[in-house]
Amino acid sequence: MNKKSNRLSLAAGVAAISLFGAACASSTTTESAATTAAAAQAAATTAAATEPAATEASTEPAVTEAAAEPAATEAAAPTDDLAGDIAVDGSSTVAPLVTLAAEDFMAKNSGVNVTVGTSGTGGGFEKFCAGETDISTASRAIKDEETAKCAEKGVEYIELLVANDGIAVVVNNDNDWVECMTVEQLNKMWGAEADKTVTNWNQVDPAFADQALALFGPGTDSGTFDYFTKAINGKEKVSRTDYSPSENDNDSVTGVKGNAGGLGYFGLSYFEENADDLKALAIDGGKGCVEPSTETVQDGTYAPLSRPLYVYVKVASAVKPEVKAFIDYIVAEQGPLAEEALFVPLAADQLADQAAELAKVDAT
Repeated sequence: MNKKSNRLSLAAGVAAISLFGAACASSTTTESAATTAAAAQAAATTAAATEPAATEASTEPAVTEAAAEPAATEAAAPTDDLAGDIAVDGSSTVAPLVTLAAEDFMAKNSGVNVTVGTSGTGGGFEKFCAGETDISTASRAIKDEETAKCAEKGVEYIELLVANDGIAVVVNNDNDWVECMTVEQLNKMWGAEADKTVTNWNQVDPAFADQALALFGPGTDSGTFDYFTKAINGKEKVSRTDYSPSENDNDSVTGVKGNAGGLGYFGLSYFEENADDLKALAIDGGKGCVEPSTETVQDGTYAPLSRPLYVYVKVASAVKPEVKAFIDYIVAEQGPLAEEALFVPLAADQLADQAAELAKVDAT
């Protein structure tokens, strides 16, 4: 298994939980599944374990510890008698995280088949709101119009913040004329008015080399595209069109790597996997140049290109034992999964908020 397929971390912190009427049934199932899984682990590790201890394993402190303790894998290990299909689609950025979780989960549950698609955040929501998938991955929050489409189809959902991520702006390793770019410079390069007009680096800044631009980035269905265009150009989907788009971020990696004048943008984790082949630029959002890293994304100083990542779970699917167990697995294993997927883990306050939100759901 290659590093990319292993990269799937669902470091989970609940940022916003949108539960409709059916959420009560989902939360009851959640409490029951968590208690059952914790009790099974307690019995396997010590004969002296009591039922209260198993219940305690599913309380807020246990959720927080799961993010830091690899040993939580055993505590969250699902039963092996589950069966069924789970359909996941959406963000190409979040997909590696979910793929890794799915592989681990299926290894413990041979009767469950989890398929993970990458039609982009917007494409994923289309399928999700049409009732075609159980889980939708997203590199941005669901939009009002997408929520309305879900409501029209009777699709109720739970919204989970699962990790932090930064968007890396990368150039070719041979690029020796830029180390940091301002938001204004990026806007001059990527704004709609640059289309077929700004074609050379020295048009962005006279101090830059006389080198033809070769731009690479995500397609228009990508949440990364939506986030970048809003942060840099002021409005989602407002961008020059004469660049090389792809829903597969590896295409952008290859494009920038092979072109001396190349520049592209994608999730920080993709850069970390290709750090030997590309150079990430520091970004000046108005307070000086800041390089992308776990620390700067987590503390928000890598502005304005830090963002949260999400998983949306259909309530009607969440009551199914196999789907519920998969989500429980992701939450319990959030720390180890985040590290392996090269995403930025949730900060302590985010984990505390997650535990509090999950407790609210269980109490419904």
